[in-house]
Amino acid sequence: MKPMPDDASRPADFADVRDLAADDMQRVDALIRHRLSSDVVLINQIADHIIASGGKRLRPMLHTLAAGAAGYTGEQHIKLAAVIEFIHTSTLLHDDVVDESDLRRGRKTANALWGNAASVLVGDFLYSRSFQLMVELDDMRIMRILADTTNTIAEGEVLQLLNIGNADVSEASYLAVIERKTAVLFAAATELGGILGGLPDAQVAALREYGMQLGYAFQIADDLLDYISDADTLGKNIGDDLAEGKPTLPLIYALECAQSNSASSDQAKSLRHAIEQGGLESLDLIIAAIRESGALDRTHERALKHAQAARDTLDVLPPSAYRDALATLADYSVQRTF
Repeated sequence: MKPMPDDASRPADFADVRDLAADDMQRVDALIRHRLSSDVVLINQIADHIIASGGKRLRPMLHTLAAGAAGYTGEQHIKLAAVIEFIHTSTLLHDDVVDESDLRRGRKTANALWGNAASVLVGDFLYSRSFQLMVELDDMRIMRILADTTNTIAEGEVLQLLNIGNADVSEASYLAVIERKTAVLFAAATELGGILGGLPDAQVAALREYGMQLGYAFQIADDLLDYISDADTLGKNIGDDLAEGKPTLPLIYALECAQSNSASSDQAKSLRHAIEQGGLESLDLIIAAIRESGALDRTHERALKHAQAARDTLDVLPPSAYRDALATLADYSVQRTF
């Protein structure tokens, strides 16, 4: 664990947070590369592609920062951070197959390059590799949290599948999906940092709640980006969620507004059709309808609410640069949007 900086060098933005976590993350990356290695050539090819595709490794970084905020000075956080990244990456491989995506982080997806079967199987390899690392930690509490987390993520994937093409999905149903699909892994990452540091149960619970709220904020902001960004910034095709018939929060809010306004009945029909049929034939019209409804601002406000809730949970932790870094990440999660 990197020595704690003095007050004058506390993180002010994402670059500072990344610098604070840099030593740990270099070791995490080295472990990831080592443990991804296999004597099966195709696994190595896809693994190399995944590593080269970049990404901020936010989830493992969250874990190392939470461990720092908890005062942890051991070595297990490196292995746990790798476990968390393996779980996350395996879900991405499976997601891209389910969503038929061909672009992620500005690069061709593994399924676009090697096919669906190879992507699913290498995703399974990463899941099993993560459990091998868990067992090496030999801590039943940690293994239970991660086992429960992976199971919940799978439930979230199925819930999202059920919601595709359903124009009647409510805000509550949408939030249930992102809780299971995204927020639980953020929560596990931060909770496990508190456990490693031996914090009291109330502070461990606060770190878990921080991760949960951050996960909500991050995913809501990500869904917002699908309608206000561009491919170079977002790293995927604009309108992908709409093309897949995914009723994310901007669409849910826009449809809710149109349905409550009799003058917007045609707009409501267009929005419902876009969700139910998918496709990008009316993308410009749909984006215009979303903007006119105020759904973008409302979605951004919802993300801000969760980011603030994440920051508020940190008050029970002892002051440190690591705690401040976690607060900065809450700001960063929603600053990506505007």
